[in-house]
Amino acid sequence: MKKNDGKESTGITRRRFLLSGAGAVVATSYLSGTGFSSFVTRQGPVPAATTYVCPPCGQTCDKLEFEKPGICPGCGMTLIEKSAADAVPTVAILLFDRAEIIDFAGPWEVFGGAGYKVFTVAEKTEPINCVYGQRVVADHTFENSPAADILLVPGGGVGDAVNNTKLIKWVQDNAARVTHVMSVCTGAFILAKTGLLHGLTATTVRAGIDSLAAAGKNIKTVYDKRYVDNGKIITTAGLSSGIDGALHLVSKIDGLGTAQQVALGIEYDWDPDGKFARAALADRYLPNFQGLDGKVTSVDGNTVRWETTALIKAPSSVSGIVDVVQKQIVTGTRHISSPVTIKSAASRSVDKTTFEWTFKDELARAWAGSCSVSASVSEKGKFDLALRLQRN
Repeated sequence: MKKNDGKESTGITRRRFLLSGAGAVVATSYLSGTGFSSFVTRQGPVPAATTYVCPPCGQTCDKLEFEKPGICPGCGMTLIEKSAADAVPTVAILLFDRAEIIDFAGPWEVFGGAGYKVFTVAEKTEPINCVYGQRVVADHTFENSPAADILLVPGGGVGDAVNNTKLIKWVQDNAARVTHVMSVCTGAFILAKTGLLHGLTATTVRAGIDSLAAAGKNIKTVYDKRYVDNGKIITTAGLSSGIDGALHLVSKIDGLGTAQQVALGIEYDWDPDGKFARAALADRYLPNFQGLDGKVTSVDGNTVRWETTALIKAPSSVSGIVDVVQKQIVTGTRHISSPVTIKSAASRSVDKTTFEWTFKDELARAWAGSCSVSASVSEKGKFDLALRLQRN
């Protein structure tokens, strides 16, 4: 064999590969038609082989490891380096009886889609009875819950949760350790009880905004936002608003592009600058139908106008229905800066009554409303109710 001088020799090819990583490795191989030999010259430590795993998805494929990047055969998610998976944010979701499903399931879908590790925590190991009969067994109890980066507090029927001293203390203790705390819907009342909302701006589900303002010290509530970001503490409005809050939090942690990709992945029409907020719609100035027995037949409107129609069966007279509605307009309309003025009936008979009213809201904007109650032409013994509201 001739001395190897780096040039091609008869029957021999020399190939050199430079690998980068923790240190450079030069490998020179000699190939011939009858045999193969190789040697490695090390100029630094050999880089460790990269291991790939799927982002935490809660399925058995979380335990699988792969030698190359690609798609997880178990869940279909794009594989990531194991070192990156070990560093992903962790989310602790508080559970309690009568928790609202979408309040924790919606954000869970977002955080899971972002590759975060999510686990649930409850006071006991027994199944939690959520709304609509869903039963969930938490991963951990208050005594053995691991540390997390994000604490999610859902809403629902929070009356017992707010008065559960053990639950409140767990939230207080863990809120002090995590990077972010986010409530959904009436979960804001749990945060208020812990003192976390004192002096902050917050929001909650439409029907609870006024009550939240009085649930803690100097809480300023807003009705025209799907979420309110105070830095560490984020509160969201009702139900699906938790999805927006979670996407916003993902964008804070991993960037807008990641959040947008997650939104597309769950087929959610996310608009970070969207102005829709349920509590900001004009029907916030309409009666809430308490004292009326019937069924809403249509609703339509936006932030400056609204129309609701209903079929009422009790009270069983036009005058009785009118009395209920007028009392609610005068005493139950919230966020007004002037007395409600009800004009005399435009028409009054045994079978039909109409009246109008005017007022100014908390921003001194003028509104005009009208109500019509008449005997139903389609169902005997019932009454058609129509409420209309327009901002001038």
